Amino acid sequence: MATLKIQNTLGNSKEEFIPVDNSHIRIYACGPTVYSYAHIGNARMAVVNDLLVRVLRQLYSKVTYVSNITDIDDKIIEAAQNANIPLQELTSKFEKIYNEDMSVLGVLLPDVQPRATEHISDMIELTKKLIETKHAYEKNGHVLFHVPSFKKYGCLSGRNREELILGSRIEVAPFKQDPTDFVLWKPSPDPLPGWDSPWGFGRPGWHLECSAMSEKTLGLPFDIHSGGMDLIFPHHENEIAQSCGAHKKIDDPKNFARYWFHNGFVIVDGEKMSKSIGNIRLVHDLIKNYSGEVLRLTLLSAHYRQPLNWTVDSINQNNAMLERLYRGLKELINIEIKAEVYDIPDKIMEALCDDLNTPKALAELNLLTNQIVTASLDEKKKIKGEILATGKLLGILQDNPEKWLGYGYSKNLDNKIIENLIKKRNEARRNRNFTLADTIRDELKNKGIEIEDTKNGTVWRSIEQ
Repeated sequence: MATLKIQNTLGNSKEEFIPVDNSHIRIYACGPTVYSYAHIGNARMAVVNDLLVRVLRQLYSKVTYVSNITDIDDKIIEAAQNANIPLQELTSKFEKIYNEDMSVLGVLLPDVQPRATEHISDMIELTKKLIETKHAYEKNGHVLFHVPSFKKYGCLSGRNREELILGSRIEVAPFKQDPTDFVLWKPSPDPLPGWDSPWGFGRPGWHLECSAMSEKTLGLPFDIHSGGMDLIFPHHENEIAQSCGAHKKIDDPKNFARYWFHNGFVIVDGEKMSKSIGNIRLVHDLIKNYSGEVLRLTLLSAHYRQPLNWTVDSINQNNAMLERLYRGLKELINIEIKAEVYDIPDKIMEALCDDLNTPKALAELNLLTNQIVTASLDEKKKIKGEILATGKLLGILQDNPEKWLGYGYSKNLDNKIIENLIKKRNEARRNRNFTLADTIRDELKNKGIEIEDTKNGTVWRSIEQ
């Protein structure tokens, strides 16, 4: 079995993955806050984690993947008020859209997808424990975590106290014992949504949610906690403090999660995504114009820890790569195999086990496709099986090659119209009326149809965008 190595943010080094329990791997990823459409940065986290889980399932017999839904926070409340609809109506709508959009990108649903509002009682119990262990205090209806009580605070982000104060970017409330203290529970005055608690009617702080849900669904400690790099501080730092503090295991942050896995940012045309610039790219819009597999491949084309520059050129380049791979499979379409008997090539698996090195894995997949032209029949069977096995793992090459390439399939034209025009062109060629034949070819091309003359006759494929 290949040895998996991942870059552990806790300690900032590449480490061999050693499970808590070899018989059951447990991973938690911070999921979406459902008040609007997901952007391509959100999708990168989902796609990268989906691939990580697929690789883990290739290596281990049982993997449980949990990724939560945040369905209560200030942004959600504001969005529901602006839309003048109930909070649950808003969150249910965007949770459904999120899952549907990610599905188009080949992202499989998590084994468990807990909603924050379903775990309020767990959050209240966790807060009680933190008060009992002297890591939290109540003031003016708020419950706050007292950061100086947790000596390991900063272990994940590597920030010192001055950086923590600057990085919090939160106005220091007069009831805080320390500027770095953060909210676990806060009042929720009528008509805002909230729940009864020992500290009055209120709602949880965002950081508390994932600590409660990860423990409830996976137990402690679990193997891997993941998310975007923007969550390292303060969100993930706060989770460690909460979970370790509540269970009196403050000597080692690995008592919460053993490995921390963070993906890099997505920038657009060299600039950070921003509402003010107007360059936010929503998945819901992108899937109307591009294949989900093309978008997924683009998200996997750069190493997950590196910034990904999202451009039209990068999408087109990955579309061309995918077309080339599908053309390779088309060459093998009449070769019968039992795909399940073929393994992923060692070099591809080794690349993915080396901190999910997708650029290297894709390079090896392209080299494998290059071998088709000169391969014997037995070699072609093996190559086809290995390409299909790799595609299944990467979440690409899941379509019929001819359909994906557009052979015999058109979204906008009736097949009979296309076939009749091809028939007229072939008649013109037989009559040596090449001017008419070229005119018909151009007419088809203008309609998004490309024709190819082969030894077995004329074939056509859609090149519609």
